[in-house]
Amino acid sequence: MNITIDPDSAEPPFEQVRRRVIELVAAGDLLVGTKLPTVRALAAELSIAPNTAARAYRELEAADVIETRGRNGSFVKARSDSADAKAQRMTVAHVAELRAMGLDDASIATMLATALSGS
Repeated sequence: MNITIDPDSAEPPFEQVRRRVIELVAAGDLLVGTKLPTVRALAAELSIAPNTAARAYRELEAADVIETRGRNGSFVKARSDSADAKAQRMTVAHVAELRAMGLDDASIATMLATALSGS
């Protein structure tokens, strides 16, 4: 991970880590499912106390940015409230409704193509 700690900053180190991970996720530099370094490895890499790294991870988990999977480690989490996830759920539900109305997939695909073309 591309994180540096500014020891002269008024911002605490755990907050610098938290903020930078959020920035990396938002920029697409850390993708969903990316495994993060262990707390100890991150602490060693950044020359910070393990408790500081652990607090950053706890804050990120509370913010729904990462998830910890026990002994498997911490990973960038898919945001359940993202526009893409919501759009995917809506599309699946709409297709299911159209199928329940008796439309076949070819007809649904044609309707979708028409809607996308703006016609």
